[in-house]
Amino acid sequence: MKMFLKILKSLGLVLGGLILVLALLIGYIYLRPNRARVDARVVADSWDVANGSMHNSNTDMIEWQGQFYIAYVSSPYHFANDASVLHVKRSGDLGHTWEQVETFNPPGEDIRDPKFAVIRGRLFLYALKNTSFVAEPYLTVFANTENGTDWSGFRPVAGVDGWLFWRPKTRDGVTYYNSAYWWEHGKSALLKSTDGTAWEIVSTIYAGGRNDETEIEFLPDGRLLATARLEYGEGEVIFGDPKGSTLIAEAQPPYTTWTKVAESLVTRLDGPYLFSYHNRVYAVGRYQPDLGRTGPLTDQGSCLAPKRTSLYEVRESGLAYLTDLPSDGDTAYVGLVVKGDTAYASYYTSPINRDYVWLMGMLLPSSVRIAQIDLKAMEALSDQVKAK
Repeated sequence: MKMFLKILKSLGLVLGGLILVLALLIGYIYLRPNRARVDARVVADSWDVANGSMHNSNTDMIEWQGQFYIAYVSSPYHFANDASVLHVKRSGDLGHTWEQVETFNPPGEDIRDPKFAVIRGRLFLYALKNTSFVAEPYLTVFANTENGTDWSGFRPVAGVDGWLFWRPKTRDGVTYYNSAYWWEHGKSALLKSTDGTAWEIVSTIYAGGRNDETEIEFLPDGRLLATARLEYGEGEVIFGDPKGSTLIAEAQPPYTTWTKVAESLVTRLDGPYLFSYHNRVYAVGRYQPDLGRTGPLTDQGSCLAPKRTSLYEVRESGLAYLTDLPSDGDTAYVGLVVKGDTAYASYYTSPINRDYVWLMGMLLPSSVRIAQIDLKAMEALSDQVKAK
């Protein structure tokens, strides 16, 4: 009996020690200062749009009729919740002050990933409906407005059930193209429409690698460039996957055939926005810094690694990392407006004075921010950086 009690005591001491070590580790991760690498020459300023006790996330932003419009989602946490509310706000002073013009909250469902487009003079808002706790959307819906104040209700897009929209873009103002990924993951497609309500499939951009969030941008010669988030692991892998990466592909008009150009290991580009400046393509999206890859539990895309919202140049040789925006934890999902030599990027982030791992950020409040980017300084920095 004495020996048994000694064993229990020893086990208790070991368990207590493990609990203490775990508590200290969690405390360290919760309190450690932010380690983002923000180049102050490029990121000239940044400020909050929405903060407080909610998990604010999934932004997009556009300029229309002389004003900025921003959309984002507020929820108790990152995971699906039928209390999620999609906010639409507008600003007449380059995003410094905002007025709310509409909210959307589909009964009994989660809503996320809003995307704007101006089609036939109307402002469209696309979003994804979701009932899965781990956020696996199943349907794209849209609303639109003629004046920015009076909005239609959400209704499903026609012709492409099961395809989850990213961001419509046009080169001629007549035909709009959009990248979309399949609701069960594993493939992405190029869609087109002339009215924003009915869409048809043009081509398959990529299949494999548990492909999802895919973004497009027109090149000066009319080609389309695409990036795609390649997760590789089946399901939302807690510890990530060593093959996690960003696909870069391109297509010549009429965009029926895509060629894989590169697969960049710099990051798995989640929540991307692609834009052009001086005929070069740049991206803003999620970044898992090298300091977040410290072992088998923190492969690319791991929930146990820190994250950033970061700026890149997209090249045929891969992604060239340029700088972080002030960010950490659960972050990215970007909207962007270019005005001359300045870009205004909306995104969301955990508290920027801390450096949470992604999982911690998904459970705690987060804010929507705007970063003011000096595009001349960005271009000069990119000239010095090699792609990977």
